[in-house]
Amino acid sequence: MPVAAPTRTEAVAASARLLARAGLVEAFGHVSARVADGFLLTATTPLGAATAADVHVLDESGEPAAGASDVPLEAPLHAAIYATRPDVGAICRTHSPAAVAAGARGEVPPLVHGLGAIAGEVRLCPRTDLVVDAAAGEEVAVALGDAACLLLRANGCLAVGADLAQAAVRAYFLEERCRVAEEAGGKGREMSGEELRDRLRWTAAEEERASRWLVWRFGDDARRTGKWQGNQEEPAT
Repeated sequence: MPVAAPTRTEAVAASARLLARAGLVEAFGHVSARVADGFLLTATTPLGAATAADVHVLDESGEPAAGASDVPLEAPLHAAIYATRPDVGAICRTHSPAAVAAGARGEVPPLVHGLGAIAGEVRLCPRTDLVVDAAAGEEVAVALGDAACLLLRANGCLAVGADLAQAAVRAYFLEERCRVAEEAGGKGREMSGEELRDRLRWTAAEEERASRWLVWRFGDDARRTGKWQGNQEEPAT
């Protein structure tokens, strides 16, 4: 008997569990995905144990349905990015160690190895406080611009993507880019423009392969098929 494809809500929860297993979040962090007239956002419960019941539906302004009491304070961050970036279909808000350290230093680490390019363009936001209102959300969205990842000084990082798979892959390789640059220290040589142009020819294929590996390495045991699950819309009720 064929297994039913997971719903969009289930896919958000599965992505949250994956990020937790990959060490990209601890007590704090959230995952969202765009849907018609708003977005889905994980609750404040531990992401490693997230289920579809821990995913809220928010409207375009970031307001949850009545009665929701465990919505992350930073819902305005997600709302602002979706409002300004129609190409973004998912956001992973993380606190991975090397990326947090890079943000704390107030610098985007140099790209010193090819796989770090999978993270896409990385920018820095000087904001240190939580992103809890529309004005703060707009500040973060402006800092992100058209980039793929953003380091927030003293406040973690985020990665965006066309879908959940791309956002999660970028979050993972943002951490790798920051870690390798930190470990290389002053001996790491930033890739030149020509080197980077040559290397970027392979990034799309590497991103697809990385997506399959992430699911195999950190996905749910029952879904380690090498394919990302659940970009379907919720069924009509």
